[in-house]
Amino acid sequence: MAAAGDGPWLDDAAGRLVRPFTVSNGRTEPSIALDLMSQVMATGSTPLGYLGVEHAQALDLCRAPVSVAEVAAHLKLPAVVAKVLLSDLVDCGALTAKPPVFHHNPTDRSLLEAVLDGLRRQL
Repeated sequence: MAAAGDGPWLDDAAGRLVRPFTVSNGRTEPSIALDLMSQVMATGSTPLGYLGVEHAQALDLCRAPVSVAEVAAHLKLPAVVAKVLLSDLVDCGALTAKPPVFHHNPTDRSLLEAVLDGLRRQL
């Protein structure tokens, strides 16, 4: 039986009833570049035409800015499938996407040393 709130797309015993590649119509490449940390947000525009249940669920999750990784996790889909769905929504004007913004240099030596120190303390 489906878990509460999951609808007919999940089955406790069998898992997901609709295979991920069918959700994206077999596509594995999004039409736009999306990073897992890219922020997506609904524009308020209604997509023209039928996009599918998963598209509607993704759009519902994007009322406030949310990362691509979070959308994938909430939809219980592989990240690449979520990226395809989100890129479809960007293409039709229902979502906007912004690349992640880093306020530091990820190759900064002091940052790397701090990460290394933290890892050493964990071991």
